[in-house]
Amino acid sequence: MNVRQRWISLLGRVLLSLVFIVSGVGKVLDPAGTLAYIESAHLPMPQLAYAVALVVELGLGFALLLGFRAQLAAAGIALFTFVTALVFHSNMADPLQVIMFLKNMTIVGGLLIVIAFGPGGYSVDGGKRIMLPQ
Repeated sequence: MNVRQRWISLLGRVLLSLVFIVSGVGKVLDPAGTLAYIESAHLPMPQLAYAVALVVELGLGFALLLGFRAQLAAAGIALFTFVTALVFHSNMADPLQVIMFLKNMTIVGGLLIVIAFGPGGYSVDGGKRIMLPQ
């Protein structure tokens, strides 16, 4: 991997992780609003859903940012993002919800690239990728 690829992959991880970290901080700062939003989707156990969201967005978000077990972090975030798209953005009659759904799917696509190719350069994992089953 050359220097340009290391910097570009770092930038990609920063941009992919940023939306989750910022969202997680927002959830910490407004737990009541977040719980109300979760409850509006009629999810069971909103407190547990809130805790899972914090772990994923902050815990896995920072892991992805740093490139620490980046492929596993990306897999967890991708699954979370896919599920939240189905739960919160599935009203395809609403053009805004269609955009939000597609945005989530685009993020999942970026995370799949991290899963496939590893964290890239300037990562705690040293750019190493785990071997995926063939």
